[in-house]
Amino acid sequence: MTLEGALGIVAGAVAGSVALVGWGLGSAIEGLAALIVIWRFTGSRTHSETAERRAERAVAVSFFLLAPYIAVEAMRSLIGGEHPDTSVLGIAVTASSVVLMPALGIAKRRLGQQLGSNATAGEGTQNLLCAAQGAAVLLGLAANAAFGAWWLDAVIALGLAAIAVNEGREALRGEGCCVGGALPPGNDKHCTDDCCTAA
Repeated sequence: MTLEGALGIVAGAVAGSVALVGWGLGSAIEGLAALIVIWRFTGSRTHSETAERRAERAVAVSFFLLAPYIAVEAMRSLIGGEHPDTSVLGIAVTASSVVLMPALGIAKRRLGQQLGSNATAGEGTQNLLCAAQGAAVLLGLAANAAFGAWWLDAVIALGLAAIAVNEGREALRGEGCCVGGALPPGNDKHCTDDCCTAA
């Protein structure tokens, strides 16, 4: 994820693509979320419900870190009529994410269910989002290269910001992936994630 993020940021900066830079920064945030999950399962925190809730909140906050930057830059790009250049590197790195990240995300969500850890499952959700965002950015890059649809880059970037905020809100409220065979306390009527199960 570090390499993916670095390549995305460099390619986006060179091409002037807000969506690609935002996606690259998102990969860095995914790395942060992974460190949070490692922290959660280190030492005495392994069996701590308090540590699990702290980790859930930290993962939720990580979703919010990216949205303001992307939204501001995307609006600036749209208003200023900035045309991103074609990025072969950006197309290659986002395409690789579309192929690899879904498998990683699904594996982490399953592991989160087995461990009874919403934080781990939430981090897996970030990987799935990375793949979906990568697909959207790839579409924008390809459309810009083929048809000169420069505005699509900023529109996709705004969509990425909205998705990040929504996922952060759900994770903060404990409405992400339900784990451990039961719904999170207090959320029995609101958890609709496809991995939720009845208590």
